[in-house]
Amino acid sequence: MERKDISEKYKWKVSDIFSSDEAWEECRKTAERKIDFSAYEGTLSNVENLIRFFKEQEEVGLLLERLYLYAHMRHDEDTRNAKYTSMQSQAMSLFVSFSSATAFFEPELIALNEDILKSFIANEKLKDYDYFLRQLLKSKKHVLSPAEEKLLAMGGEVYSQFQNIFSMIDNADLRFGEIEGEAGEKFELTHGTYGVIMHDGYRERRRIAFEKYYDAYIQLKNTIAAVYFGNVKKDVVLAKARKYESCLQKALSGEDVETSVYDNLIRSVHKSLPSMHRYISLRKQILKLSEQHMYDIYAPLVEDAELKLSYEDACALVIKGLSVLGEDYCSLLQQGFENGWVDVYETTGKRSGAYSTGIFGLHPYVLLNYQKTTHDVFTIAHEMGHALHTYYSNKSQPYAKADYRIFVAEVASTVNEVLLLKYILASTEDIKIRKYLLNYYLDMIRTTLYRQTMFAEFEAIAHQDAEAGVPLTSDHLCQVYLDLNQKYYGSDIVHDKEIAYEWSRIPHFYTSFYVYKYATGIISAISIANRILSEGSAAVSDYKRFLSSGGSDSPVNLLRLAGIDLTKQDAFDTALNEFEKTLSTFESLIG
Repeated sequence: MERKDISEKYKWKVSDIFSSDEAWEECRKTAERKIDFSAYEGTLSNVENLIRFFKEQEEVGLLLERLYLYAHMRHDEDTRNAKYTSMQSQAMSLFVSFSSATAFFEPELIALNEDILKSFIANEKLKDYDYFLRQLLKSKKHVLSPAEEKLLAMGGEVYSQFQNIFSMIDNADLRFGEIEGEAGEKFELTHGTYGVIMHDGYRERRRIAFEKYYDAYIQLKNTIAAVYFGNVKKDVVLAKARKYESCLQKALSGEDVETSVYDNLIRSVHKSLPSMHRYISLRKQILKLSEQHMYDIYAPLVEDAELKLSYEDACALVIKGLSVLGEDYCSLLQQGFENGWVDVYETTGKRSGAYSTGIFGLHPYVLLNYQKTTHDVFTIAHEMGHALHTYYSNKSQPYAKADYRIFVAEVASTVNEVLLLKYILASTEDIKIRKYLLNYYLDMIRTTLYRQTMFAEFEAIAHQDAEAGVPLTSDHLCQVYLDLNQKYYGSDIVHDKEIAYEWSRIPHFYTSFYVYKYATGIISAISIANRILSEGSAAVSDYKRFLSSGGSDSPVNLLRLAGIDLTKQDAFDTALNEFEKTLSTFESLIG
């Protein structure tokens, strides 16, 4: 279907950003003229100069965000349109110029006397920037001399090469061969088709795809191990250079998260592994397998129970499912559905998938490619969770504090999914739908909490070994990974030799200590949703304080506003007990 054939009510209103491409071009010229901050260099010890710098930087930054968002959204409407691809590139070029023009800013502030920085933090005129300044002051002890900082900065491009090398291996050089489809046709095995095959019901094709896919990584096991070891050694060098106790402390310090959160996660998941093993055993029973293999782990247990709702009915169900969050929340959902926040249907050339985006001072936007499936109903709830988190934060915080960290970015979206799922479970007698949703929930927790925690533990071990001087050879990494796989998945599955090499295909490992945030995100979301359903309006009020908090404090402190303390055990226990209770309910329906 072509975009012109879609009713305007199903399209987002990009004109709310700029009325036309010509208006965008005028703004681009204005922004280009404004990217000059040289007058401030060397003057930021003066509080009035610093205030003016912040305000001017924000003004230009917001212009650039509007320019990029407009071009980006127009591009995603039809990725074939070269005009908007070019406009995206122009906007990114301005961001590079902006970054270069303001590069002096943080080093100049960090170099100031500690008492001056403390006076800035205490200054009421700088209250919008107090959290940023506190973080800057905290990092001061890890900043080196100007000459040393210059040397480290010169190595910036070198540090990123490990990720770039792996990306080239993974996306450009690896070939997985061909595989046979249901009708006997041959097609190329790729990252995308591999994921689809692992979820289909044809077991022999899953086995063949699994073996072919991993064989490509095994052929390059020593090369990939060397690249990953280089990436970890880079982390070790930078952590030591900046006087951190460990790579983990350095990585989490940048997010303002205590290392106890990481430790709590791994310890709590270890304690609950018997429930995970029980689920793996149940999968084997339902699939009627004498031997369950790792290529069976995504095989469907329940026939799809599609809700097959029109978009309007799906939106109505989402609003009902989230009504526990109050009239104001549901009113915003309705406003978003009706007032041009959402681009609904798939059209020729449109970007696939779904996302939420937005900028300060304007309502958020959501891209969908809606189909009449249960999955897509949950996608609406998920993306609107992101959108309303952005809406509340932008409404309540100044520009400098509105943007929330990645650590909490998936919390609101997952809260919505959990609340909707529990609403449907409570309001339907259809056993097929109930089994489908319970299995959906179990696999959501398995893949987002247990699996990502296993990844996080692997990263922690790899970095600890490197810090202790242990070479990260392919054999060593495979043994570490296989031991973890056996620990997490238990004895009712065959730990195929190929699975020992799974570490070699995970791109996120090149952004060290990132994956644990998926696990803490779902733990926080489940705990918040359960608190809302059990405590009512008081918990809803606390949750909205969190939604409205943006990036005004550390993510751990912000979650405390919603009643979740990740430095303690309760939230972890709540989420992991949820898995066990859901599993028991699912078992009772399976019979």
